[in-house]
Amino acid sequence: MGSSANNLEAASDRQAALSVAPTLVAATIETLQRHAPFDRMDVECLAWVVGRLSVVYFAPDTIVLEPGEAPPLYLYVVRQGAVVGSDPADPRQGAFRFRVSVGESFPLGALLGRRPVTSRYRAVGDTFCFRLAAPDVQVLMDRSPVFQAFASQRLGTLLAIARRQTQAERTTEFVRQPFERPIRELLRRDVVQCRLGSPVREALERMQRGRVGSVLVTDGENRPVGIFTLRDLRDRVALTGYSIDAPIDAVMTRDPVTVRVDAMAYDAALLMTRHGFHHMVIVDEGRAAGVLAESDLFALQRVGLSALSAALRSAATIEQLRAASSQLLGLGRMLLAQGLGSEQVARILSTLNDRLTTRVIEIEAQAASVPLDTFCWLALGSEGRHEQTLATDQDNAIAFPDPPDDDADGVRARLLPFARRVNEALAACGFPLCRGGIMASNPVWCLSESEWRERFSSWIGTPDGEALLNCTIAFDFRPLCGNIDAGNALRDWLCEKTRSRGLLLRLMTQSALRNEPPLGTLRDFVVDVHAGRPDTIDIKENGVVLFVDAARILSVAVGDGHTNTAERLRNAARERSLAPSEVEGWIEAFAFLQSIRFTHQLAQVEAGAAADNFVAPDALNTLDRRILREALRQARKLQERLRLDYRL
Repeated sequence: MGSSANNLEAASDRQAALSVAPTLVAATIETLQRHAPFDRMDVECLAWVVGRLSVVYFAPDTIVLEPGEAPPLYLYVVRQGAVVGSDPADPRQGAFRFRVSVGESFPLGALLGRRPVTSRYRAVGDTFCFRLAAPDVQVLMDRSPVFQAFASQRLGTLLAIARRQTQAERTTEFVRQPFERPIRELLRRDVVQCRLGSPVREALERMQRGRVGSVLVTDGENRPVGIFTLRDLRDRVALTGYSIDAPIDAVMTRDPVTVRVDAMAYDAALLMTRHGFHHMVIVDEGRAAGVLAESDLFALQRVGLSALSAALRSAATIEQLRAASSQLLGLGRMLLAQGLGSEQVARILSTLNDRLTTRVIEIEAQAASVPLDTFCWLALGSEGRHEQTLATDQDNAIAFPDPPDDDADGVRARLLPFARRVNEALAACGFPLCRGGIMASNPVWCLSESEWRERFSSWIGTPDGEALLNCTIAFDFRPLCGNIDAGNALRDWLCEKTRSRGLLLRLMTQSALRNEPPLGTLRDFVVDVHAGRPDTIDIKENGVVLFVDAARILSVAVGDGHTNTAERLRNAARERSLAPSEVEGWIEAFAFLQSIRFTHQLAQVEAGAAADNFVAPDALNTLDRRILREALRQARKLQERLRLDYRL
């Protein structure tokens, strides 16, 4: 172990003034420009900085800085190696709060606040740092608005840079609107088709079920021989009196012009313009691949929220809902490409998922003759928090009013078959069944209001491991459909029941703190093998969940009825008088982890793979890796807040 770097003037023989060597100045500028905020500072300002830098070496395990009575004398930028910061009072061997990697600066907060550092900084391996004296840091704040903004709101600045970069990438990749994209990317539904010789009635029925304006007519080898559209229905059937039970052969448009699926959308648009078509038949090696409507060419130029929402509301069958749900992926991609944050995207998608789920419930309730006012459908988990992504299964439950005859089992017996139909219909629309059985069709999750109060009271009163697990799922419930008043009453009761429950909160905190951020000492991240994929992080369990669990604890402690993680954190900040900048740092970090998760899942789905949460840090660009580290540090800070609150 070595002495504090505040006394490192004795090590001047290991320092090199950079101002004496112009080639070294240029090389150092180039090195700094690889990292924020130096990458956005002008060269003149960088040259000024480099002229005042020195280089200092720290042997492995050297104490660089530690808490004391005086503010630090220097700002350090890691050039090689790494530095970890730990709590001097933490008795755990090897425990650390954060890791400072190549290109990152420390201790910026203490320098700007002109206060002593609160952590012990220790070198990991052979470490070299650029060093800038504290007075020069203050001058730099005045000279460079870029550095000043970065120093004041480091995480927010990094996220803003990342959003601009990502938006530019996605605009190039996804929003080549729309004519520069392959036709394959524009096909949104399965081919609606019928065989040659089929009656017109069958074609119309297929068009109605698929909610499309045309049907492709194919031969026995699935080669397109004709197309039948609503215009054909008007001109060749309705106006001529042709029987809809007669073969479609006489009224279809024969030998339609086709275009290959790997052609560009521009080619289809050109043919439509040239021939006056509203539909274009798409083929893959001569066989039918789909029909591209004129409207499809312009669908990507607008978000289409109102149209999709209307389609969900007006759907009359589960098949129609299934067709509408297939558009959610494209919508999510567009929203991200247009620069919306992950919190907003998750909100929009969750709202549309709510509408889809509500319509499924309405359709199945009518089919099963179950009045909507006899139950309340509860959304649990990520759906309850308005935080669904593309890898989300079902978590739901039912609460029903206490029956006058106390025959809860009888009511349950009538509701369970209906709930099973809803769960299966949602699975058909892209929301897989919960492997843990946390669904309304499970009798354990279909209870009367009194039974729910008893169940919650049991979990709260005896918070063992299973009870705590159930709390993490059920405490996030949100009334979705049916008897909403009953659901809200249950939520109000639960908020009052759990407010300031010391033992429950302490045990919830202990459970949450067992899940530590995957930050490494020798490496930036602690990675593992997930689902056969080495060197990955479970960005959900070891990232997103860190914030979700902490926000839930803060929310339960103050009796807050909100379920959304960001809202819970903001409300807890007001109730507990937490520093707004601290809380916004947590929220920004949470949003970034969700954004990484969205982006990862979109790439998987578009590649034809199942969406998961296993992100390889080495596959991220330099900026995203840096923000990922900072986001996980924010998770650690939030956990430290809980640790102090409950003295753990």
